[in-house]
Order: sequence, then structure tokens, then C-alpha cells
Amino acid sequence: MRTEQLVASLVADRVGSARPLGRSVGQALLAGAAVSLVIFAVEFKPRVDLAAAFATWRFDAKLGLVLSALVAASAACLAMARPVITVQWRWAVLPVLLIAVAALGTELAVLPAGTWEARLVGSNALVCLTAIPLFALAPLTALLLALRRAAPASPALAGAACGALAAAAAAVIYAFHCFDDSPLFVLTWYTLAAIPVMLVGAAIGRRLLRW
Repeated sequence: MRTEQLVASLVADRVGSARPLGRSVGQALLAGAAVSLVIFAVEFKPRVDLAAAFATWRFDAKLGLVLSALVAASAACLAMARPVITVQWRWAVLPVLLIAVAALGTELAVLPAGTWEARLVGSNALVCLTAIPLFALAPLTALLLALRRAAPASPALAGAACGALAAAAAAVIYAFHCFDDSPLFVLTWYTLAAIPVMLVGAAIGRRLLRW
């Protein structure tokens, strides 16, 4: 069988099994997140002012940002699982960018410039850099195992997408513990915490997801 025929066959198979793969990814994410939630409940717990936090625009923007990142990473993960990568998933990134720009612009407009550095550093940077990768471990493992049944064009990119999705899920969980709601903090430290998860996902995916 020629390469073109093989790819066409894989594409046809993926079209017929897109929903099962989507369910597999969803189930893997939920299973991994359940493990992370147990760790969260035992070791971290929600912030004590959670009810009041919902009334602030910074906390709401933080939730909007991590939830939109979760949707975008889900779209990327499913797209990267295909033998031919399409670009439609990139539209899912647009809400992330819009929320990030709006939140950051508002923060810089309402805060004196002298307070920007303090808001960026926050009080939980080290916890953030530890907790998000920790919460991402179980979802990343489950997602990589789920994608073994797929035929990604680039196993490394598929693994990185798994890492992005796992990190986004971890960020959603951690957001309910984190007291630093400033967009300056969230965009900086949440992103830095996600990078090693994506790199690990890419490294493992390169070997585990080969076909």
C-alpha cells in the first residue's frame, strides 16, 4: 500500500471514529481530573474567600481564561490526534487571546504602574509552579493512553497537545485555591507552569504515540 493510500485510509477511519475518540479523550480527562481533585481536596482545598471572589472581575476573568484555555486545548488535542492536521482548531484559541488582552488591558489601566511588579510576582508563584504540574500528572497520563488508539501525524505534537490539555485542566482546579487573581500573575505563572507539562507530553508522545 502506498503512503497516500495509507493516509487516506487512516483519515477515513478517523472520520468514522471521531466521536469515539472524542469520548475517549473526554473520559480520560475526567478520570485524570478526578484524581487531581482528590489531591486538591486533601492537600490544597478551596480558598477561604471563594464566595466573595466570584463577585470580583479579576477572579471571573481568571476563570474565563483557564476555561477557554481548556476548550482550546481540547480542540488542539483532538486535531493533533489525526493523521492529517487541520487548522480549524486554531479558532478555539481566539477566545483565550481576547480574554487575555481584555483582562490585561483593564488591569494595566486601573492599577498604578508602581504596583504592576507586585501584582505580577504575587504571593503564590512557587505554589503555582508546583501545583499545576502536580494536578496535570494524572490527566496527562490518561490522555496519552487514550491517544494510543489514534494515528497522529506528529506524535510529539500530539503529546504536547495532551500536555496543554492536562495543564489547562490543572489550572482550572488550581484557580479555586490561588489567591492571586491579577491577570499579570495568571498570564505569567500559569503559562510558565504549563510549559514543562507540555514538554513532558511531547517527549513521551514522541515514543508512545508512534504508529
